[in-house]
Amino acid sequence: MCQVSRVIEELFDRYTAAVDAQDVDAFMALYDDDIRSFDMWGRWSWEGADEYRTMVEGWFGGLGDDRVAVEFDDIKEVVGDDVAAGSAFVTFRGLSASGEELRSMNNRITWALRRAPSGEWKVVHEHTSAPLDDTAKAMFRRS
Repeated sequence: MCQVSRVIEELFDRYTAAVDAQDVDAFMALYDDDIRSFDMWGRWSWEGADEYRTMVEGWFGGLGDDRVAVEFDDIKEVVGDDVAAGSAFVTFRGLSASGEELRSMNNRITWALRRAPSGEWKVVHEHTSAPLDDTAKAMFRRS
């Protein structure tokens, strides 16, 4: 039985806050120990929380004094009793320490979640992507 809720939206809010704070533990708290992530950068998949944590530590550690602002829009979700799925368009903005925008990109994100026995929702699968143009180059601007 599906229900109307804000499960995905609330998790996207926690994702945004964790990225803004560059808080690896808060970020990883969103994900199941068995997370499988199909990310856009550098490899086909990240398997399990330990591998994914290594990627997140590298991402946050490589920012130096810069920050990343994340914004989700056009969020769609389907929530059942123990499983849920959601998708959104996401914008990542690289900001200097003073808040000046240095760069930005858009992409797409899809999550599959399951409810733990504690009642907490965890991401078990994440897929991020960008469409390809006619020359097979990724399109990082949503039109």
